Formats: sequence, C-alpha cells, structure tokens
Amino acid sequence: MDIGINEQDRAEIAQGLSRLLADTYTLYLKTHNFHWNVTGPMFNTLHLMFETQYNELSLAVDLIAERIRALGHYAPGSYADYARLTSIPEAEGVPRAEDMIRQLVEGHETLCRTARGLFDVAGRAEDEPTADLLTQRLQTHEKTAWMLRSLLEK
Repeated sequence: MDIGINEQDRAEIAQGLSRLLADTYTLYLKTHNFHWNVTGPMFNTLHLMFETQYNELSLAVDLIAERIRALGHYAPGSYADYARLTSIPEAEGVPRAEDMIRQLVEGHETLCRTARGLFDVAGRAEDEPTADLLTQRLQTHEKTAWMLRSLLEK
C-alpha cells in the first residue's frame, strides 16, 4: 500500500481512530439508551434531541471505521473491542433526565479530547483526510456539548 503515509504512521493513526470509534459507538449506545428511557417534564424535548444525536453518532461510526479501512487496517467492531478501547463509562441503571444530560455532556467532551489527541500524528503524516474528519467531529461534539450544557443552566 502506497498512499504517501508510511506504515508506522498509518498504524498509529488507525489505533487512535479505533479509540475514537470506540468512544463514538459507546456514546451512541448511551444516547440511544437515554432516548428510550428518559422521563420527566422535558420528556418530549429530550427524547427528540437524543434521537437526533444518536442518529448523527451512528453516521459518524461508519465514517470513522471507513477511514481506518482506507488506511489499510481493520476497524474494531465488537463490544469487547469497544469496552477495551473506550474512555466513556457506561450508564448505571436509568439516571434521572438531568443526569442523562450531564453524562452526555461528559461523553461529548471526552470525544473532543480523543479527537484532539490525534491531530499531532495526522499532521506529522500529512494525513489531511483524517485531520478533516477530526475537525468535523470536533465541531459536532463541541456544539452538541454546548447545547446539552445549556439545558443544565439554572
């Protein structure tokens, strides 16, 4: 494979993207869970908001996995892989709506940190497609975290 990025850099980028994929999939599952189980006076608003968010995360999972494949590596795809790679904790039980929001803010902020951690190697390897993907993910996660955070203001 000769796409202008050496094997060592491709492997390092794919490894980082695998962590991003695991975080994204874990947050997708958490958001979908909260969509199904939210209750309270903000039910309709949160139910619809969470649906929009998990749909976006579902599309992102595919984009990230396909970038890993384009770099010549296999994308992780099992719960065991994701549990080993993610830095986002699973929800315990069914939290109250406000705690769901707080957990999702933390999840999106975690994804921002995971994505930011990949810019150095992508830049060093002149891997613009990965850098572009990371920029798009950051824009989405920062905006979503801001919107969710706004719901927590008194």
